[in-house]
Parts: sequence; C-alpha cells; structure tokens
Amino acid sequence: MVFTPSGKRGSFPIGTSVLTAARSLGVDIDSVCGGRGICGRCKVVVIIGDFAKHGIHSRSDHLSPISAPETRYALRSALPTGTRLSCHSELRGDVVIDVPPTSQVHSQVVRKEYQVRDLAIDPVVRLYYVEIAERAPEDLRGDAQLLLSTLEEQWALADLRVSTHVLPSLQATLRANDWKVTAAIRDERMIVSVTGGLLTRVLGLAIDVGSTTIAAHLCDLATGDVLATAGVMNPQIRFGEDLMSRVSYAMLNEGGDLEMTRAVRGAIDDLVVCLADEAGVDSREILELVFVCNPIMHHLLLGLSPVELGQAPFPLATDAAVTTSARELGLRRLDAARAYVLPCIAGHVGADAAGMLLAEAPWRNDRMMLLVDVGTNAEIILGNRHRLLAASSPTGPAFEGAQISGGQRATAGAIERVRIDRTTLEPRFKVVGDDHWSDDPRFAEGTDGVRVTGICGTGIIEAVAELFLAGVVDADGRIRASMTARSPRIVDDGRTCSYVMYDGDPAIRITQNDVRAIQLAKAALYAGVRLLMDRLGIEHVDRIRLAGAFGSHIDVKYAMVLGMIPDCALEDVSSAGNAAGTGAVMALLSKDARAEIEARARHVEKVELAVEPAFQEQFVAAMAFPHGSDPFAALARHVELPVREKRSASKERTGRRRGGRSNRRG
Repeated sequence: MVFTPSGKRGSFPIGTSVLTAARSLGVDIDSVCGGRGICGRCKVVVIIGDFAKHGIHSRSDHLSPISAPETRYALRSALPTGTRLSCHSELRGDVVIDVPPTSQVHSQVVRKEYQVRDLAIDPVVRLYYVEIAERAPEDLRGDAQLLLSTLEEQWALADLRVSTHVLPSLQATLRANDWKVTAAIRDERMIVSVTGGLLTRVLGLAIDVGSTTIAAHLCDLATGDVLATAGVMNPQIRFGEDLMSRVSYAMLNEGGDLEMTRAVRGAIDDLVVCLADEAGVDSREILELVFVCNPIMHHLLLGLSPVELGQAPFPLATDAAVTTSARELGLRRLDAARAYVLPCIAGHVGADAAGMLLAEAPWRNDRMMLLVDVGTNAEIILGNRHRLLAASSPTGPAFEGAQISGGQRATAGAIERVRIDRTTLEPRFKVVGDDHWSDDPRFAEGTDGVRVTGICGTGIIEAVAELFLAGVVDADGRIRASMTARSPRIVDDGRTCSYVMYDGDPAIRITQNDVRAIQLAKAALYAGVRLLMDRLGIEHVDRIRLAGAFGSHIDVKYAMVLGMIPDCALEDVSSAGNAAGTGAVMALLSKDARAEIEARARHVEKVELAVEPAFQEQFVAAMAFPHGSDPFAALARHVELPVREKRSASKERTGRRRGGRSNRRG
C-alpha cells in the first residue's frame, strides 16, 4: 500500500483496514469517531492505474466492497465515487491511496506572498458605463449593435466585438436596467461582460500553479489592491510526487493526462470559491486570469500532453504566451473571464520562471544577478542588462522533505529551524506552528496542540549544515563514526551512523542516506549554476535572489554553507518571496508588463544541462560541503568553516568513483 501525498508505503496482511495501515506508517489521517464510520473525517481516494515507480497496479476492487457504515454515511453526506472511509475499507490487493487535505490532521501550510515593485497600473480589462438612447421606430438594428454604436459615440471605442457568451443575457440586462449598463471591454477590442447600472470594480486573479501548491491573489484591477490570497494543495500529487512521475503516469495510463488536467482545473474552481467568499465578492466580477506554472503544469492546465517533456530534447507544444477563455479551460465558476498564460522560456524553464524574471527584472542592472526558484526542478536565471541565460536543474524532492527518513511538507509540527551546540552536540529546534524553541519550557506545553511530527525542507537543510559546522558530518558528507564517543546523539546503524534530532514519538533522525539526498540535490543545483557562470565567463555573482515557497523560508547562510549556491556576500543574498506569483500579479495589472516579458523571454539564452558534457564533472565537485574546489571566501568571513581533511591519492580516486556513482543515481 502506498499513500500520497506523503509517499509512505508498507506491506500488510489481507484484511487490514486502510486507517490501521496508515496509522502504523505514521500517515496523517484524521478520525474523530474512533473508526465507527460516523464522522466521515477519514475519507480517502483510491487512485486507479499503473504506477511503475512503485511497481503497483492499483484497482478499486483491491479494497473490500462498500461497507454498511459507508452506505449509511453516503445517505446523509456525499461520498463520491472512488472515495472511501478508511476505517471501513480493507486491503484486498496492491493499492495507491490518496489522503486529501480535508482528511489530514495537519493540513498543508501554503505560504506564498507577493510584493510588486513600482508598476503603472494599466489592466487589459476596463469598464465603460453607457446610457443607450431610446430607439427610433425605424431603427431595426440588433441590441448588440445599439450597444456598440453607443460605446463609439460616448467613448470613441470603435471596431469592438461582443463575446458570444454575453449575447444570451444581453437583451434582458438592457431592458431590466432601463438601457443603462456597464460594459467590461478587454484590450479595447471585445466586450466580455455587460452589467446593469454603474459598475465601478472589475476583479482579476493571478494564479501560480505549482507542482505542490496552487496559490492565487484576487486583485482589484483598477487599484491594484489585493482583496484576498489563498492556496491549496495541487491534487495532482496523487499521480506523482515529482513532475517526471506525472509525465510517467501520462505515458503509462491512457487518458492519464486528461485526468490530471481535470484535477488541477477542479482545484482552481474550488480556489475561486474560497477567494470570493473571503473577499465577500461575486465570482462573476472576476473577468481576467493570469497563470504562471512550470512547463508540465502549463501543459496539463491547457489540456496539452506533457509526454514530450519527459524525453530529450524536451520540446514544448508552445513556448509563446497563451490567451484563452476560462470556459475553454473548463473553469465552471468563471464563465465570462479570459485567461492569459505567461510565455515559457525553455523545455523545463516555464512560465513561472518568466514570472520570476518579470518580477526581478535583471535586465535593468549592470550587476550580475542569479535568480533561483528552488523546487523539484530548480529553475535558474543568470545575467544582467547585457545577457541572460536560463537552465533547469533536476534537484529532486529532497529540499521539500521528500526522500528524507523523517521528512514531510511544511505542516504544523514539522521541524523547520535547527541549531546544534558545537561542544555538547545537543540540538534545539523550532517547528511549524510554534514560535518557541525546543529548549524553551513553553515549547513543551505546545501551541494549539502542536507536536513534533517530522522535518521539512528548511529543517533538513539547517540540520545537515549545522552537523557539518559541528564536525559531525565531514566535507564529503560522511557522518563520522568517531563522533559516537562524543555524544549519544550519534548512533551506529551498522555500516553508517545517524544523528538523533528528536527522541520522542515519532523519533526524528538524520541518517547517512538523508545527508546523501541533500548532497545530490545541492550538487545538481550548484553544478547548473556553475555551468551558466562558465558560459558567461565569470567567477562570482554580485547578487542572489532565492524564490519560491522554499526559497522564501530558507536561511541563506545555511544554503551557502552546504554549497547550494555560489559564494557571495551574505548581505547580497536574499529571498524573492513568491517571485513567480509577483510576476503574475504584474501581468494581471499591466498590459505593458505582458509585452515586456514576452519580448524578454524570447531573448533569454537556454542552456540544456542534460546534454552539457561538463555537467558530470561539476556535479562531482559540488558533492562536497560547501564545494570540492571552489573557495568560499565571502562565506568564511561570516562562518567558521571546518578545515577540509587532506586525503591520500588512493582515497581521492575512490572518492571520485563514489561521487560518479552518486551522480548516476541522481
């Protein structure tokens, strides 16, 4: 049995309930009624299909038939097809089970914000109020033509067209409002909405469709004010934790891409309702949408197959900006809205990278700027006003807590900050949802019932960096066996050692495999950056901006200690927040911003790391902390880095061979 989105898996006897299996694996499923099938809090979804990554063929009949308690529950509350109560569903065969956010005790903390630089607001949709004169008896024109001529007379707007979805209600709206209406006109070409009376506000949505989360800002297009912000988990996670798993799902399951398209569009529909309720507005006021997303999310959102993005040379169906309608995207809540998707830059450098580029505008500077959006694929842009390069590096999901022994997403209870005493090697940490450090007496009391449940991406980064600075982990990433004599925190696992971060329930350890997973991820990122630097012929960067939800919360000092990013003055390294979302807001509020990013994206030079012959060499060198050969002089002014041990020639050759094998696994 495999659970998503946690990725936890195990083998169980036939007849084991899903809830029992989940609890034995530490999977986060809520249940209030004690497994009686009454509360409905433990709903799960059976995922149907072939999952090559897990070696599983998942079918609905691999769970027991619908039980009597489930039937009774369905009579009083909705229980959609494929949804089961985990307390009354028993294992009959191999199966993949999705635990939706509503069934999780620790729901996802979606933390995406935006900060727009100075921007002249010039939205693509504008409002025009008109009062149509009484029709002369001999005037036999249609009502739409009367509206068009009035707009030309009163607003000098010529050559307009009326969107077909406006026509069915147009006549009733005109007559019910004494021929006094407000027309919403997009791009000075098309009437997209006609509302009775004087309407002073038109709304838009800027939506960042990430592989893990979908975040959106509801904006007043006239003022630029953000009325509401919300985010949800991307339901596509149940088809694959990382992007390539979703491409694989589309390859192996006929109609799998359409299934994922329906899932993400349904989540956006739900998000629209949430935002409208939060702001106290009618969703029909939302007339413009702007999307940013990575290339695979881009294709699945638009209903395009992502299969070609799974193999070199990774061609996009289109890299141009796309304008369509919400109706064509299958968004049921937004019949009148039009949608704009920012251009993609390259096969794995998508519209989200274009949004980051728009938000940060490196073309305005002479200083060499590095932009990195850290995710399962790190999107990298390097350059200045003279030249811009872009690439995507396959970092994998380790930075998000996946593939880590105690890893989880940034939910309540996840360790997110770590400090380790250099002398005693004792840890102290903070968890999501509690402002107190673990050595504070108030931490033991818990905040709103928060307890330690695992470790998230920022936590594992800081933990490994602190272990390196404390001498527990050497520059090659080995947990030193000799340290077991110094502290009971370092324990012998047989062939390797691990560090006990938290000895409660569940126990959280940093294992040798955890350190290796971080090494592989950070080496891929650094190697990608280094290749772009080599292409530009530079040895240092002047400024680094870390974007995305992960980049917003990582301590830049620890990112540099591990060698995720090149050496740079720490004061010149900062978080860009959700830069992709910021770019989406800018494109929502400004026609000029759209024109600018379309022009800039065409002139970014794309570097495909997968075919770069030097990538392997750079990757192996980047496996060390912070690096095998590159000096980190600027970092050394702020942090006392451990002295790298000298190695014999034979050990050096062995290390290179091991590094090569690690790279192939990566």
